[in-house]
Amino acid sequence: MSIDLANLTMTEIIRLQNVLSRELRRRFERNLALAFSDIVDSTLYFAKYGDEAGQTLQQRHTDLLQQCVHGAPGGRIVDTAGDGAFLCFPSVEAAVDALIDFHRRLLADNGERPRDEHLEVRVGVHWGPALTDGGQVTGESVNLCARVAGSAHAGEVRLSNEAFHELIDPLKRLMCAPLPAATLKGIARRVEMVRLDWKDRRRFPDHVRIQETGEEIPLPSHETITFGRLRSDADVRGNDVVLQLPDKELMMRISRWHFELRRRPDGLVLRQLSDSMTEVDGTAVPRGSELPIFTGTVVRVGKALTLAFQAADRAASHSATLSTRAPF
Repeated sequence: MSIDLANLTMTEIIRLQNVLSRELRRRFERNLALAFSDIVDSTLYFAKYGDEAGQTLQQRHTDLLQQCVHGAPGGRIVDTAGDGAFLCFPSVEAAVDALIDFHRRLLADNGERPRDEHLEVRVGVHWGPALTDGGQVTGESVNLCARVAGSAHAGEVRLSNEAFHELIDPLKRLMCAPLPAATLKGIARRVEMVRLDWKDRRRFPDHVRIQETGEEIPLPSHETITFGRLRSDADVRGNDVVLQLPDKELMMRISRWHFELRRRPDGLVLRQLSDSMTEVDGTAVPRGSELPIFTGTVVRVGKALTLAFQAADRAASHSATLSTRAPF
């Protein structure tokens, strides 16, 4: 059937447009779990290390994702343009399983490389209607998912409220911590999101408390986190967590680089860098040796400072939010 568009009235064109829109939705619209994975600070990486190193970083990102998506029934990488990747899955459960696998592989991969070569990503997941012909995936849901990913911090996986409600596994729901509703660029409404804490909180504490001063310091998302008294300046790279005391004599018991934490797929380990004393739960750690760090671990540094590694009470926070916020 041919249509002479040139001779259609405005009313006839509007009617035709409505018919085509309904047919488009009927044939190609599907509810999908959408995900974006963005490399953090890729522009700076290209500027510092050059195009070849930047392309290599992007390829590592794609290869790691491909390994995980390959084992997810119905999951696929839709696009890898720019410094990230766009993925889709038939369910949020499949998306979350693949992304947890991805982050564990990423931890292992980063652990084998120098810190300057570490790959850091932020991920967003959304569940909603999208138009797809089995190849392309388009629609407002795609834009919203990209904004959810863009709102995340390095190392975070964020789910929209719609994606959270599609989770069936109660354990995965308990892995989610509510976030404040956010205004995202290009999205008319404020967006409800949760953070997926995919790590075992017992094996991955997220902050440290210095008992002598009461200071609580969030642990950076780096794969290697250094502790010591040396600060960064224009010429020297210092520690991620600077250990300090007002007493200068006690301070000298802490080495410039005292120890570091390394993220492994199964948890954090402390690696001793100094000949000065370090004790993990009462056990001395010789230089070059490693011991696991858990939530609740107490580390004594140079007989000067006591560090207690802690994790936010996700379950309590989640329950409190459930009781006060209607969307959950």
